[in-house]
Amino acid sequence: MLPMFLLNTVDVGLASLGVTFATPTDPTPLPAAHWVGANETLRAELALPSALWRDQDVLQLLSGNRVPEAATPYASVYSGHQFGQWAGQLGDGRALNLGALHTPLGWQEIQLKGAGPTPYSRRGDGRAVLRSSIREFLASEAMHGLGIPTTRALCVTGSPALVYREEAETAAVVTRVAPSFVRFGHFEHFAAHGQIDELRILADHVVRTHFPALQEKQGAARYAAWLQQVTTRTAELMAQWQAVGFCHGVMNTDNMSVLGLTLDYGPFQFLDGFDANHICNHSDHQGRYAYARQPQIAYWNLFCLGQAVMPLIDDQAPALAALESYKTTFPTAMDQRMRDKLGLIGAHKGDRALVEDLLQALQQDRVDYTVFWRRLSVAVRESAHSNFAFEPVRDLFVHREVFEAWCARYLERLGAAHRQTTGDAMLRTNPKYILRNHLGELAIRQAKQGDFSMVQDLLQVLQSPYDEHPSFEAWAGLAPEWASSIEISCSS
Repeated sequence: MLPMFLLNTVDVGLASLGVTFATPTDPTPLPAAHWVGANETLRAELALPSALWRDQDVLQLLSGNRVPEAATPYASVYSGHQFGQWAGQLGDGRALNLGALHTPLGWQEIQLKGAGPTPYSRRGDGRAVLRSSIREFLASEAMHGLGIPTTRALCVTGSPALVYREEAETAAVVTRVAPSFVRFGHFEHFAAHGQIDELRILADHVVRTHFPALQEKQGAARYAAWLQQVTTRTAELMAQWQAVGFCHGVMNTDNMSVLGLTLDYGPFQFLDGFDANHICNHSDHQGRYAYARQPQIAYWNLFCLGQAVMPLIDDQAPALAALESYKTTFPTAMDQRMRDKLGLIGAHKGDRALVEDLLQALQQDRVDYTVFWRRLSVAVRESAHSNFAFEPVRDLFVHREVFEAWCARYLERLGAAHRQTTGDAMLRTNPKYILRNHLGELAIRQAKQGDFSMVQDLLQVLQSPYDEHPSFEAWAGLAPEWASSIEISCSS
């Protein structure tokens, strides 16, 4: 008998709308399943049983080997633009929703990624490999620890079963958790097929379930207001990505959440040395999804969503007004994020130039983005009682005179008062720890040998990235030279 809480999943997601939206699909069992990573923090937040990780029935369920009697796993259909080109029908090619649980966080959908083929696998095997599963598990919680909206990851299970990509690798399953996994591409799908009734049903479901304040609006006004809110959430998410140096790598419209969550961790990367033109996805040969282009790509993707829901709004003016708000929302959010990182109070005329000049200096010397901000935070705090506080920051630069000139302007803007308090606030804004590619790679190498301890240690550190964690101080250092040779692509 499976644990009672797993029998209480209900269809509050797309399955509640019928088979047009969600296709019942059973998972494909994995032999000799075992735990790889367990998120105890999320387990507690969801109020799941404390003995969860000791329950073999749970292990089998979250590996796709068991299905609760009350649950009907399903895969959803969507379409989308991939690398700027219309790709047509896509869908959950390796993701299965088990249903939703009512938790202290609200209704949360439980989804298995890598549990076998679905009707939308497009000749794929529906599997995920160990390396990509560990990366998604850690990245989801790293982003959450940074305060960035994201899907979550409850656990990873593994198996000796082989999956073939560039080479033979072992299989794994990530259990993902989110209020909803609805993407821009869900709306594009029904619009592209002229299924306007289904498009309206989907929009009303999303509004009713996730934007209840818009329920009072009627007809086209409801959908225009919803598009406005999706635009706002997306703009604010982009500002958070850019401020922390996060590169998504594959911002196709089918990888964009209508809730403004970071969705689908494939070839992601946090910047090491700052390079605005950095391309983290080795499959992105044209650099469409380079770091500096992400805000513009999000805007482009929103226009695809806006075009999809135009049959519901039926008037170009309010739709364009909703979308065009991105042009003010994003830069406003970005300016505030950067002022927070610099510890600046209020908005001054020269703030944007101060930020732009700093980024140019970081770019010129490929200064480590995270280390710079953390050292700057410490320097501001220590400058309250030291004349040499900024030397560790200056030492990051080859062109030290450039930094010194910028620093003089910065300190004049910052002012001399309350430096310690300001520095403390900056330390709560600029993380010490991020999921660097080489740290993920080291954890994966150990996991492939059956040692999952680094996965768990990294998880613990990344869930509180602003804290010191003295035992893991080395993980806050500069990336080693070999880190630049790590290649991350869409293959997983």
